[in-house]
Amino acid sequence: MHLLICAILLILFSNPLTANQQRYEYESASTQTISFHEISDQAVSYIEYAAIADNIAWLTIMSQRMEKFIPNSIERDEFLRTVYYESKRAGLDPQIVLSVIQVESRFNKYAISSAGARGYMQVMPFWVDVIGQEEHNLFHLRVNLRYGCTILRHYLDIEKGDYFRALGRYNGSLGVATYPQLVFDKWSAQWQYTFPSSHRQLASQ
Repeated sequence: MHLLICAILLILFSNPLTANQQRYEYESASTQTISFHEISDQAVSYIEYAAIADNIAWLTIMSQRMEKFIPNSIERDEFLRTVYYESKRAGLDPQIVLSVIQVESRFNKYAISSAGARGYMQVMPFWVDVIGQEEHNLFHLRVNLRYGCTILRHYLDIEKGDYFRALGRYNGSLGVATYPQLVFDKWSAQWQYTFPSSHRQLASQ
């Protein structure tokens, strides 16, 4: 009997680090509950964008690069303003977020994966129960980006700012280089952006 009890205890506590990490991830995500009420499909306005934009020229440059993905200029600008706003709100690099979206959905608002992930950033529906509200529609522009950026920020916090490992967690492939490298390749080829030297000088003053 004593040996049986010891064996059970050994099984239960053989990997406490993994258990602690799983618990920490859930609690960390839970503290970032999405309780916003602007759950319509409306994009971020020019005023909202300009209020936080590091450089207004970003929108024009990125719009030119994105034309082949979203031909309609109004839809394209609305999308980019919202990506920028939600990325900055979560403390993320907007260019990395654009790269994630290209890899995840190729900018298809209504994309659904074989696993059931939805929208631009391919958010799994279970996240609504974890950090959201029942009425949240993951196909809505701002809702999907708010969720996706919140989740990526959550993983980036866990990985202490390491985008490579955070992206692995986002894709569910931590430890495998394929997905993070694909995102970085898109960033390097399509979305990498360097602020003008004049802007950098002003920012440092």
